[in-house]
Amino acid sequence: MASVLDIEFLDMEGNTQTLRSLGSETTKKWLVVNVASRCGLTRHYTNLQAVSSMPDVLVVGFPCNQFGGQEPGNHQEICDFTSEKYGVTFPLMAKVEVNGNSQAELFEHLTAVQGIDGHDGSIRWNFEKFVIDLDGNVTRYSPQTKPEALF
Repeated sequence: MASVLDIEFLDMEGNTQTLRSLGSETTKKWLVVNVASRCGLTRHYTNLQAVSSMPDVLVVGFPCNQFGGQEPGNHQEICDFTSEKYGVTFPLMAKVEVNGNSQAELFEHLTAVQGIDGHDGSIRWNFEKFVIDLDGNVTRYSPQTKPEALF
C-alpha cells in the first residue's frame, strides 16, 4: 500500500473516495473519526466542526453503529441530525464497521497504529480519532480526547 491516504471507501452518495481525494491543495492533515448521533460523546461534533474550519485540516466522519447501536439512522437522517444540531459541514462518509470481520479497510490500517495512550487494536468506542499527515503518518487518540486538543 502506498499510503493510508489512498485507501478507497464510499461516501454517503455511494461514490468511491480516498482521504487524499477529499482534501484540497491546502490540506496538510486529516482528522478521521468514527462518529455516532446518540452517544455521550456526540457533543464532540461541535468541536470537530470548529477544527474543520482550520485551513490545513480536513475532518472526515465515518458513522458507525457498532457501539451500543448509537448510530441507527440512515444516511439522510445522519446528515440532517448533524447539520441541524451541530452545524456540521465537514464530509461524512457511508456508514462503516470499524471492528470485526467486516471492518472497513481504512480502519484495518488505522487500528494497527498504537495510540498515544498505548492502546492498539480495536476501536474502543465512538469518536476515536486519527490524525494523518501528508506523508501518511497516523497518530491515534482516545475517544475522550477533545478534537481541539489535537492541533
